[in-house]
Amino acid sequence: MEHRARKRFGQHFLHDRQVVARILTAFAPQPGDTLVEIGPGLGALTHPLLERVAHLHVVELDRDLAARLRADFPPAQLSVHEADALKFDFRALAVGRPLRVIGNLPYNISTPLLFHLLEQGMAIGDMLFMLQKEVVDRMGAGPGSKDYGRLSVMLQWRCRVESLFDVPATAFTPPPRVDSSIVRLTPHARAPVVVHDPQALDRVVRAAFAQRRKTLRNNLKGLLSAEALEALGIDPGRRAETLSLDEFARLANAYGLRTGSDPQRGA
Repeated sequence: MEHRARKRFGQHFLHDRQVVARILTAFAPQPGDTLVEIGPGLGALTHPLLERVAHLHVVELDRDLAARLRADFPPAQLSVHEADALKFDFRALAVGRPLRVIGNLPYNISTPLLFHLLEQGMAIGDMLFMLQKEVVDRMGAGPGSKDYGRLSVMLQWRCRVESLFDVPATAFTPPPRVDSSIVRLTPHARAPVVVHDPQALDRVVRAAFAQRRKTLRNNLKGLLSAEALEALGIDPGRRAETLSLDEFARLANAYGLRTGSDPQRGA
């Protein structure tokens, strides 16, 4: 029975076999891996993944697609979790070894879903996702780039970001209005910079990029004074897009000390 893509779920089903083959080569699933696929849809990746591993977890919100997958595969092969990936506890699946996560993520929830997964990063070995190309460009952007922003900083603090290849809209049914890219995220075993309080980093980065054209002096007003920035060796007349990950870490740690959220305060 034909399944009609549902706009409210942001569904665009991958059908290009060459693209599927490239994704599988990049992901390189191994027989003993604990794999989770987010948004399996019509199973374009699910079927070939199950040719390479004995068991696969999938997280699917659409109950019709979930029922279809249950009909196609026995529970011994496929565990179908009918759930919202934004609320799903991926850590519960990581028994004995880190998860490997793959998926064609719905564009309308991709950024919050990435942050949700990062919060559970200790349970994840690596992730390979299909995302909107402009989102992938933002994820891997460096200081000074127009694409560099909150997503870049927060992801790069948590993960190594590798943009692998682009995917045209014609590879999907229905075709989206944008091109897509494949990106690999590998959580750092050890963060590249020391941040004592992740919430302080998030607060500072959000504020710094709140109005991109304004300077740090203006955007961080109420969090850190111009004098505090200068004491850290950071010109308050700079804009957030010019700061390195290390400089954001220094700002976050200073803010944490000022508010008392730094767990190392007074140590």
